[in-house]
Amino acid sequence: MDSTSDDIRNKTFRSSWRGFDPKEVSAFIEQLTEEIKELKIENAGLKKTIQEHEKELKDYKDRENTIRNVLVNAHNTVEQMKTNAEKEARLILSEAELKAEKLVQDAQLRLGKVHEDIAELKRHRIQLESRLRATIEAYQQLLGMDKAEEHQ
Repeated sequence: MDSTSDDIRNKTFRSSWRGFDPKEVSAFIEQLTEEIKELKIENAGLKKTIQEHEKELKDYKDRENTIRNVLVNAHNTVEQMKTNAEKEARLILSEAELKAEKLVQDAQLRLGKVHEDIAELKRHRIQLESRLRATIEAYQQLLGMDKAEEHQ
């Protein structure tokens, strides 16, 4: 039974020959009425405070969830960035190794070409020396023939 202060105040009792003092009963009912009224006001205030605290708690939980989600996303983003950076570093390293190998191959090709050029120049020098000797010998023979003709 949910009695209001007005219900208590308006409650009537049957009289009996040896019953309670009506003034005392009325005073007691009035006192109960005021106490119940104050308790209901206090109860309403407490319910309002509880609702406010529950709303604040919900807001804090929502914020906590939001922060947790942000942290999880940030962690995932950092992990993804780390993975991408590692992949990129491996890619850069592989490209650098390929370039280094190509440079070494190019240098070896150029070295081979230089050796070929040197060998070609040596052949030319030998041919030139042979022609020059042959030319010198031909001139010496001509000079020798001219001297022999002069002595005759």
